[in-house]
Amino acid sequence: MFHKMPILLLAIIGAIFLFDGAIPYEAKSHVFALSLLVKSVIIFTLPFVIFMLLFKTVAGFSRDATKLVFIVLGGVCISNFLSTMISYQIGASVYSMDLSLAVPQDAAAGLAPAWMLGLPSLISNDIAMFSGLFLGILLPRIMPAATSRISALFEGAISRIFKVLTLIVPIFIAGFVLKLNHDKVIHTIAKDYARIFMLVAISVLSYISFVYFVANRFSLSKFIQSIKNMIPAAIAGFSSMSSAAAMPLTILGAEKNAKNPAFSRLAIPTTVNIHLIGDCFAIPIFAFAVMKNYGMAEPMFFSYLIFALYFVLAKFSVAAIPGGGILVMLPVLESQLGFTAEMGSLITALYILFDPVITCANVLGNGAFAMTLDRLQTAPTGDVADGLAQ
Repeated sequence: MFHKMPILLLAIIGAIFLFDGAIPYEAKSHVFALSLLVKSVIIFTLPFVIFMLLFKTVAGFSRDATKLVFIVLGGVCISNFLSTMISYQIGASVYSMDLSLAVPQDAAAGLAPAWMLGLPSLISNDIAMFSGLFLGILLPRIMPAATSRISALFEGAISRIFKVLTLIVPIFIAGFVLKLNHDKVIHTIAKDYARIFMLVAISVLSYISFVYFVANRFSLSKFIQSIKNMIPAAIAGFSSMSSAAAMPLTILGAEKNAKNPAFSRLAIPTTVNIHLIGDCFAIPIFAFAVMKNYGMAEPMFFSYLIFALYFVLAKFSVAAIPGGGILVMLPVLESQLGFTAEMGSLITALYILFDPVITCANVLGNGAFAMTLDRLQTAPTGDVADGLAQ
């Protein structure tokens, strides 16, 4: 099913664009409501998936687990900081443009769900992540036999959950694409914000493509295949505007790109909320555009460097939900770049308008990050690694 997913998702999106006018509002509303329910199921399931994945993977790595966790978290900081600093040069070029940005207005007749039915959030992803990491490190040292049995049970549960999630993803995507198209979000992007959108999109996707190309040792065929493996996750991120909701497909794609698939099961759940390359490009570039629009001086390099350090630290508190990236960054923009409340409103509107593309970039960036660390990290060998890869 997974290898057919890109064709299926593209077919769904194409059909929606072609036949949108023939689809009654009521039908769209019901499909969107069903899509929200599927998203709720995915979000409800994620903490348990994260816990089981991290516990099983970290327990399998055993003595190397603590080192690998620090490698992943250190790599996140380096990657986010590097992306943010690259954005400085792009932002400086934006500042030289003749810009006049108006605050986008919400669509008055946006598509609303026909009904609302969701599952409660029993546990946060952060608690699930740290619990899985901690117990995966601790239990193998005090209960090795029991840990092995628990890991085997988790492996079977994870496999079944992923099969179900893969089957319901097309429904999940269809509803959100219907809403994006009905609310004219894509039309607004293309019509009113083409220049700034193209600059952000080209910059971040070029950077991510370069990372994939390097990770594949400059092999064009392997580069194309690795991108192809991540297309379902990228589409899920674009349509749902939630990298957390796209995480199951991100893991599946990252596993296909990895030499040691088990490492992807550690890297993706750990970084889904904190490694956000799309944000690292979009928010600084938008910030430069807004500052130019309000007649503020271009920030000096040292001031931007301090901003970048705060920016990277703030990433650890971001929730990978629609609009979550900009909300926690507003205090940093105010304290470090002198943003006013009005400027905050404009950059928030721009961010939300471009959130589908930003989230798509975040998902692709997470896949590139996992692939890069998979190539660089010293993976365990022998029976343990072989067992994890099964």
